[in-house]
Amino acid sequence: MLMTIDVGNTNTVIGAFDENSELVFCMRIETSVSRMADEYTVLISNYLAINEISVKDITAAIISSVVPPVTEQIRTSLRRLFGIDCMVVGPGVKTGLNIRIDDPATLGADMCCVGVAAKIHYDLPCIIVDLGTASKVFAVNEKGEFLGGIISVGVEMAFRALSSGTASLPLISGGNVPHAIGTNTVDSMRSGVIIGMASMIDGFVERFTKEMGSVKSVVATGGYSPLVLPYCKNSIVYDADLLLKGMLAIYKKNK
Repeated sequence: MLMTIDVGNTNTVIGAFDENSELVFCMRIETSVSRMADEYTVLISNYLAINEISVKDITAAIISSVVPPVTEQIRTSLRRLFGIDCMVVGPGVKTGLNIRIDDPATLGADMCCVGVAAKIHYDLPCIIVDLGTASKVFAVNEKGEFLGGIISVGVEMAFRALSSGTASLPLISGGNVPHAIGTNTVDSMRSGVIIGMASMIDGFVERFTKEMGSVKSVVATGGYSPLVLPYCKNSIVYDADLLLKGMLAIYKKNK
């Protein structure tokens, strides 16, 4: 089996694909720069046991990370647990994705992986929406070239900014938004952040489509997508495992 590990700013997602390229398990843990390799060893070992997967079943691994200190701790953990040196998405790793931004080396490993997956699994041209710690909307054209996109505040970041930047607004989390016109503080904040985010996505889908000429698919991923997508007017496919699918494709291309 191939273990795929996506280290994000807020969460780390760990999955495993079998020989048929089927995702057999997926777990999500909090990303912490203070967590040591031994702790990751225990966490991963326990999750494998819960899913009735033997340590011997894992024969390879690949990491996509935007938090370098965590990357090294996980690499050490995987060496101890499986006796393997994992692949890390970055310079020197073939992706098959033509990156057309000003400085391709600055593209995050996570966006590279979702770009690869979108190119393989969805009709092009494609717009990718990634709602995680930050909110991102990116474009892949009909040739499979990664054109660039936008980066904005994420849902949780917006809620925290409202609370910390004001004297009386509470710190709240996402939830159902009954009406766009909020009739109390909490509903007004949720409408502003969640429906506001949905409106932003719809606006960028419209603007991207105009700049690209046409768009055949819009796909979303990231932990906050299920919270926001129901309020979007555009037809958007939700693919929770898009990034892991991209890592699988990258691993295959290099092996």
